[in-house]
Amino acid sequence: MLCAVVLDMDGLMLDTERLYKVAWQQASQELGFLLDDEMYLTLLGRPGDECEVDLVVRFGDEFPMRQFRARRRALWQKLVEDKGIPHKPGLFALLNLLRAHRLPVAIATSSNAERTEFSLRKAGLGERFEVVVTRDQVARGKPDPALYVEAARRLGQRPVDCMAIEDSDAGVLAACAAGMTTVCVPDLKPPSEAVRRLARCVVGSLNEVHELLVATLTGRSAG
Repeated sequence: MLCAVVLDMDGLMLDTERLYKVAWQQASQELGFLLDDEMYLTLLGRPGDECEVDLVVRFGDEFPMRQFRARRRALWQKLVEDKGIPHKPGLFALLNLLRAHRLPVAIATSSNAERTEFSLRKAGLGERFEVVVTRDQVARGKPDPALYVEAARRLGQRPVDCMAIEDSDAGVLAACAAGMTTVCVPDLKPPSEAVRRLARCVVGSLNEVHELLVATLTGRSAG
């Protein structure tokens, strides 16, 4: 039985991953380090602090993390101020469908609370979600299931009765480990074979998720 839906934020609802990619790569380049596409894609969906550890492993202890952190945040902020935060196609139709069927909805994101509030506000979604679980509110980030377990708890549902919708490998692994039925909508990186096996399905957009849920919810109503 589908009782609730839990959504990722960056790359799934909001088209922010391309902005992050520009900011991270430009900041590292300005400091004399090449963060190439292959390396960047390994960071998708994961908490920022863990990604920073990977950068130190890749570039060595001489990597100027404090400068990099400040510069990437400034670049990202400017990109958002200049371009705004676009929504992924089909987002509002999906949210309206869930509201029409009175399905509780939560966000489970690897961003911290401050960044999440800023992103949702800039995207015009600041008042849309009552349950928002961020990386700094749990012990471990994705691919650990803690974010999804906590989201289900706050929704008052069992994880097994929830559907998660994710774009990244780390997110799908986290949601599946929590016991949720998981739909993958890839963004910058195609899903791994392991994720393809774990996910209920891999679809091309939120419009396809909408179609899937229409069929699911119609069947539930008929039952």
